[in-house]
Amino acid sequence: MAIILVVDDELGIRGLLSEILTDEGHTVELAENAAQARGVRERLRPDLVLLDIWMPDVDGISLLKEWGTTGQLTMPVIMMSGHGTIDTAVEATKHGAMAFLEKPITLQKLLRAVEQALAKPAQRIAAAVAGVRGDVTPHQDAMAGSGIGLVEMQADLGPQPEQSFNLDRPLREARDAFEKSYFEFHLARENGSMTRVADKTGLERTHLYRKLKQLGVDLTRGKRGAAH
Repeated sequence: MAIILVVDDELGIRGLLSEILTDEGHTVELAENAAQARGVRERLRPDLVLLDIWMPDVDGISLLKEWGTTGQLTMPVIMMSGHGTIDTAVEATKHGAMAFLEKPITLQKLLRAVEQALAKPAQRIAAAVAGVRGDVTPHQDAMAGSGIGLVEMQADLGPQPEQSFNLDRPLREARDAFEKSYFEFHLARENGSMTRVADKTGLERTHLYRKLKQLGVDLTRGKRGAAH
């Protein structure tokens, strides 16, 4: 996993991105201005930087230019902005930014941009070209769709143990048994990542945690499986 530096003057944005990326297994460092970002970059040499454009002291574009002209742009940088324009995105790319994310940043776009930025150089170039052309592989399309079915997911994962449910019992018990198996399936499929499970099942993380606890789902099951 990677060391990712998040630079944003908004506490809420820093906290949200840190939670999501940490849940994905990354080590996250935070900075609220350019001065702090310089210090973290020098000390840790992060694998990726998420850099906000509008900051009170030195803006993100200026910091990006500074890193580029001093030979310090040795890591991919993803720019972020809630007031960005096409001209801003073009300028950021011209000065070395890998991608541009408009706030509010959706979970899917964030994870995809991070994955592409952390890929090997040749893979990053290919991903960028595909993004410009709008190419999407069948697998990416299936993963992006919120209506993907259980049969499709099982086919993608290979043979799965057959699930059987005892229907000769009260509706609530039968429903709870199905929901427990449903969430256990997604946890195993996403290697225990609560962020991805929340995204795939369409639930808020807080609601998801409560639901799993209520159903008695083992939250470490997927992560244990990924460790072996």
